[in-house]
Amino acid sequence: MRKTLSSIGISETDLIRHCDATFKQGAKFVSWRLNDRNEFYYHPFNVPSGYGNFDLTAYWQKTENHEKYGRFAEAVDFQDQICEAGLAPKKITTPEYQSVLNYAYHFDAVKVANLIKEKAISLGVNHVIDKVMDAQLNKGGYIEAVHCEKSGVIKGDFFIDCSGFAGILIDKTYKIPFISAKKYLFNDFAIAAQIPYDENENIACHTIATGQKAGWTWDIGLSSRKGMGYVYSSAHTSHEDAIKTFAEHIGPKAEGLSFRNIPFKSGYREKFWHKNCLAIGLSAGFLEPLEASALILVDNSVEWVSERLPSDFKRMEIISKQFNRGFIKKWEAIIDFLKLHYVFSERTDEAYWLDNIQKETMSDRLQDLLELWKYHPPHFNDTDSQFDVFPLASIQYVLYGLNFKSDISSQSHLYQSDMLAQKHFQNNLKMLEKIKSSLPNHRDLIESIKKYGLQKI
Repeated sequence: MRKTLSSIGISETDLIRHCDATFKQGAKFVSWRLNDRNEFYYHPFNVPSGYGNFDLTAYWQKTENHEKYGRFAEAVDFQDQICEAGLAPKKITTPEYQSVLNYAYHFDAVKVANLIKEKAISLGVNHVIDKVMDAQLNKGGYIEAVHCEKSGVIKGDFFIDCSGFAGILIDKTYKIPFISAKKYLFNDFAIAAQIPYDENENIACHTIATGQKAGWTWDIGLSSRKGMGYVYSSAHTSHEDAIKTFAEHIGPKAEGLSFRNIPFKSGYREKFWHKNCLAIGLSAGFLEPLEASALILVDNSVEWVSERLPSDFKRMEIISKQFNRGFIKKWEAIIDFLKLHYVFSERTDEAYWLDNIQKETMSDRLQDLLELWKYHPPHFNDTDSQFDVFPLASIQYVLYGLNFKSDISSQSHLYQSDMLAQKHFQNNLKMLEKIKSSLPNHRDLIESIKKYGLQKI
């Protein structure tokens, strides 16, 4: 997203000032393996030390290293410790979109949309707010125009359906089927709330996802407030119990808040690009809001179109086939990655978590990989870099964060570089102390950016 916003020409300072934006360095998963609020693991955005050249996973699993260097993310990198300390991923002197540690953002989505709209208008985009009533097709089935409530007929060569769950063009006009992912991802409802900060409360520099009885809660720190919610399976709890669980998780601040249930369906379209219509966002599909997968797919889709906008309708047919083939693979890979967060839970006290570890709720691809990883640590050959949205590093952080064990006894000859591994582990500890002493408190940095701004690149 940093790349996208920078290429659009939006100032990072403006993003912080006008969109309640804060920095996000990863996600902290609490109580996903055990029903224990003190049990957690991180999926940070930094890659492990030696990534791409030297794999530390087998060396970390050795008992002495596990005990000496701690959790997987803690041992192979240091970003989770930066998050735990409440520190930011950059300094006030770090130029816009550059970093000390890798990061993304938390922000107010409505305010970001407005910021992008204003930028688009300044670049010459004709922005019209209206209600689309129906679409007019030509003899070949291509959309010639959309009929709007106030503006009448708006003609065009290419139409992007961003109409959310309504799917005005991809669903209502073209009736492209929806492929459900409920077999793998059980959650189908969410509750959301805005929570005020206590005075001088720190702003978390990561998303906090906490396992609950029938789903998980999110906790996202913006600059002015926190956004919290509960994503759950209606097959495993009632709406009344879900609200009760969420209120208990929030604590005293829940008093006086009103909650509403937001239904959703996890899944995706059979194809996203049909004729001269491309669905992006909720009209293309939706998966439970874990790991910001919806934002990633929007960003990927926009990037593809900007780089491969067809020159004519004949070329459009070819490019649309490429897009559909590639994005089906992306959606399937994301479903497997999200499911990976559940499959090693040891929470045997709730039906939700027990059901999630059943093999029939996993894709054949994921089952094959889990069988492989029992004896072979995850390898770049296990992923498809062109279509797997989450890289090998993300898989490692989740897999070993959940205390997975790879038995490498039959391949011990491949892991004889103990001195080099120790060098990586020790270097992470040194880098932690060096960087920890140089980074500011997250809230302090946000306030400084609002006051002084970041320097332009």
